[in-house]
Formats: sequence, structure tokens, C-alpha cells
Amino acid sequence: MDQKRRFPEFYVTAPQPCPYLPGRMERKIFTHLSADRPLALVDNLLKGGFRRSQNIAYMPYCDHCAACVPVRIVVNEFKPHRTLAKIGRANEDLCARRVSGRATLEQFSLFRAYIEARHANGGMADMTLLDYSMMIQDSAVETYLTEYRLKPRDGESKGPLIAAVLCDRLSDGISLVYSFYDPDMAKRGLGNFIILEQVEFARARGLPYVYLGYWIAGSRKMAYKTRFTPQEHLTPLGWVRRES
Repeated sequence: MDQKRRFPEFYVTAPQPCPYLPGRMERKIFTHLSADRPLALVDNLLKGGFRRSQNIAYMPYCDHCAACVPVRIVVNEFKPHRTLAKIGRANEDLCARRVSGRATLEQFSLFRAYIEARHANGGMADMTLLDYSMMIQDSAVETYLTEYRLKPRDGESKGPLIAAVLCDRLSDGISLVYSFYDPDMAKRGLGNFIILEQVEFARARGLPYVYLGYWIAGSRKMAYKTRFTPQEHLTPLGWVRRES
């Protein structure tokens, strides 16, 4: 009985409009993550194509569609091309700091500014401080935030927060759960910079992969993920290397 209770039960959502491919419907398969689940089991789910949202692990489960492809960067072989290197140099005035998964008002203010500017009609548009706190703090795995701040000026203990990313620490890498940044500083390429910085953080700790979630061919929202090569795509045959 104990063994059965520890094994996850999976559920399938009802069809709803796909947010990435117009005219298609999406479904998800999901399971609840709880403290009584073995950590190795949760780790394997997240390494095997599932994504985490609070204490839910989910994966696309769509009829007649397999467009969503899990991708991960091969850390030790990654070298930023010219455009990414330029983004890295443009953000050399930022300080990255790992903090525990605890929500702050400063983070929430930045999060709301980002959502209102970039995703005002999306599923996160109505998120409150409590919702944000749950997103950050409800986790069955080792989770942390990286805050990116401008270097402090004279007399400041720390500079202003301009970007942040929520990450899960897996046994073989880092999974980027959600990132947000100051929309007024979009010219810095902060979304790309966050990935660059997390790759270097993983490299310094001997972790082989950075997981980027799903990539969809033909989706402009997902196109940025192809910039980070070499990478691997999860297929029915397992993880397959892609150079471009």
C-alpha cells in the first residue's frame, strides 16, 4: 500500500485552445508532486520531459500533435555566437545572486511590470502576490531564484533588481522554470542573458545540462531557444543531439 501511494497518479486535462499554434487544441498529462514522492522519481520526471508548475508536473498530451519538444543545452560544449557574446558584454554591469525560493515585494513588483508589458492577456495576467508566492515557494525539488541587479552605486548596499529567474536544481543540470525582467530594459536582451548566465553557473558546478522547457518549430515565441547550441531534443528514441 505504501509503495502504491508513493507512485504518482496521472491525469489528463480537457482540450483547450493552444496558446502557441493557432487553430489547434492542447491537452496536458499531469501529476501532483508531494513530499512523500521519492526525490529520484521527481528528478526523473523533470529530466524526462515533464515541466514543473508549483507542485504539479505536466507534459503536453495532445491528439495528433507532437510539436512541443523538450530541449536542453549541452553546457560543456556551448560557446556563445557573436550576437549572444554581444548580449553578454552589454550586461557586464549586472550582478547575479542566488537566493532561496522566497518571494519578495521587490520581485513581485518586477514580475507584475513584466507580465503587464509582455503577457497582459495570458494566463498569469491576474496573479496576485499570494499567487506569485505560491509559484516561487511551492516546490517538491531543490529550487532557487537568481536575482540580477545593476552594480550598486556609491552608498548603495545593492543595486536595483532588473531581472530574475526561478530554477530547479536537477541531478544533471538546471531547469529554468520562469524568468522575468524590466520591460523598459528589453534592449539589453535580458531573456537571453539569463540563459547565458545560468549556463556558466552550471558549467562552474560541473552540471552537464540546462533545460529550457519546450521548443515548437514555427512558433516565434520559442525561436530564441535555437540560439543556444549544441542542444539535445527529447524524442521517442531518447535525447538526440541537434547542432542548429
